[in-house]
Amino acid sequence: MTAMADGPRLTQDDILLADFLALNTPEGYRAELIEGEILVTPPPDGDHEDYLSTLVKQVFHRSATDMSHSGNKGLVVPGVMSRAANHVIPDATFAPRELRPFRGAPPWMESAGVAMVVEVTAGRLTVDRVVKRKGYARAGIPLYLLIDRDESMVTLFSQPEGRDYTDAHSTAFGKPLPLPAPFDFELDTADFL
Repeated sequence: MTAMADGPRLTQDDILLADFLALNTPEGYRAELIEGEILVTPPPDGDHEDYLSTLVKQVFHRSATDMSHSGNKGLVVPGVMSRAANHVIPDATFAPRELRPFRGAPPWMESAGVAMVVEVTAGRLTVDRVVKRKGYARAGIPLYLLIDRDESMVTLFSQPEGRDYTDAHSTAFGKPLPLPAPFDFELDTADFL
């Protein structure tokens, strides 16, 4: 009898997850496991980082709540089309500083305490616009901010329920976008132009 016969049988999802977690991507690259596919993306371009820098600065200076931020925090969120969990790295993750959710967290953490995740479009648009959005909603993350460079729009998804968010508010670059609690300020998108 082999060791394999003695232990639980590994599923294809188990093997894929193990292979994914063993990846050693080059510095600056991101590897995500999304809907049963391993996606490796190169470092972002300067415009991508400028959008994030503009957003982070406003959150730190204008939010009603003192916020913590991570630009590389791996989150485990429910899959949309597959049974396996997705392992995603949002472009930005915010949580109330008093919760300190990033301190002592494993490389891939659950979304408890996360107030908002942010994605800036680059490459696979369907992943940011649909797949990640639905995964974040299923994880119960209260707010998902999508900075859509291709459409020159910013969309705030809120009120997660079941498989998606029930509310979305979009505005063109250059116009303000209200961010609700715990942020409670109008995001100035003029610098996105």
